[in-house]
Amino acid sequence: MNIGGRSVVILLACALLAASMTLEAAIAPSAGAVQPLKMGDHAPDFTAHRIDHTAYMFVPAHLAKPHVLIFYRGGWCPYCNRQLADLHLVEPKLRAAGFEVLFLSTDRPELLYSSLKNPDVPYTLLSDPTLEAAQAFHIAFHVDDETYAKELAWGVDLEKTTGTQAHALPVPSVFIVDTSGVIRFVYSNPDYKVRLSADDLWRAAQRLTAQPHLTH
Repeated sequence: MNIGGRSVVILLACALLAASMTLEAAIAPSAGAVQPLKMGDHAPDFTAHRIDHTAYMFVPAHLAKPHVLIFYRGGWCPYCNRQLADLHLVEPKLRAAGFEVLFLSTDRPELLYSSLKNPDVPYTLLSDPTLEAAQAFHIAFHVDDETYAKELAWGVDLEKTTGTQAHALPVPSVFIVDTSGVIRFVYSNPDYKVRLSADDLWRAAQRLTAQPHLTH
């Protein structure tokens, strides 16, 4: 190989390594180490998937409605099921008030509804098994080997529920994004047992609708 060719190979290798390091850096080493995007930040683009595997593209620059994004771990999580059950009255109120409400988890598309304790929820559930959306909002974290082993003992295998070997989850979080793509509300708690209540979510949404220029 000539020197010029070798240089190209080295540059490509460096670029791939840099990309790999960037991806790794987007996943925090633990739930306590995540640093979610803040109020006032512009929401990022991402692509998630519906139950039929079709792509759902979230493009904040072109939102017709304000969006509520609810990140949860998966249908296998009892605390997530409790949270989704708690929201059964407020979710229709949010939609009636003009919000689009999206629920994102690491479950594979075909597990989005079937894995839930109540699979008949009328919510828009989206699959984010590679944590593209969670990483974009800076709430993805690595699950350590000890925790992964415990989850296996409880009958939860993230490799099967996600279809990947990433061993990563989102910190359960809620973001409200206005029609200009700006984040107007954030709730994120590394303690997965503590979730934003339906009442608190509704109050946060009402504060936003009280400022019509943020929702239209």
